[in-house]
Amino acid sequence: MEVRATGIPDLLVMALHPHKDERGFFMECWREEWSAALKLERPFVQDNHAMSVEKGVLRGLHFQMPPHAQSKLVWTTRGAVFDVAVDLRKGSPTYGQWHGLVLSEENMLRFFIPAGFAHGYMVLESYTEFHYKVDAYYAPQSEGGLRWNDPALGIAWPALAPILSSRDSALPSAASVESPFTYRKKL
Repeated sequence: MEVRATGIPDLLVMALHPHKDERGFFMECWREEWSAALKLERPFVQDNHAMSVEKGVLRGLHFQMPPHAQSKLVWTTRGAVFDVAVDLRKGSPTYGQWHGLVLSEENMLRFFIPAGFAHGYMVLESYTEFHYKVDAYYAPQSEGGLRWNDPALGIAWPALAPILSSRDSALPSAASVESPFTYRKKL
């Protein structure tokens, strides 16, 4: 396992190294000892699995507010997504900035998104399967989000017409959301 910085503090990419041969591959997906490399403050407690039938589905930008804020480790096992995290931590040197990357079944990358970020993804291939580990349980009363195409964020989404849920279509602009997160520099 190799951890790569993104240019945004605490937002990391994990590259796993599968053992491949003519039969396929074998790969460790998670080891508790990797928690230290990600600077996890608490263990993952829930795994989630989503499948999107159509190319162009956009989910996000979502977050959970404290005390139910979630750190996430996300990846795809089938298909591909353009995955985005937006720094919402007040006091962060990269507050309001975003980082995006393609997660696919071919590259097998994992994206670590700490609490304090809004997260979303656009599906690049039909029948894409998306997985994530979180360190806090889903708490609907703590849901928050930002509009995916807010010009203030300037996210360079792929040139696909997004397929949105009614909930995601109604998310507010970043300017109208008071961030509940504060940046703490990790040692």
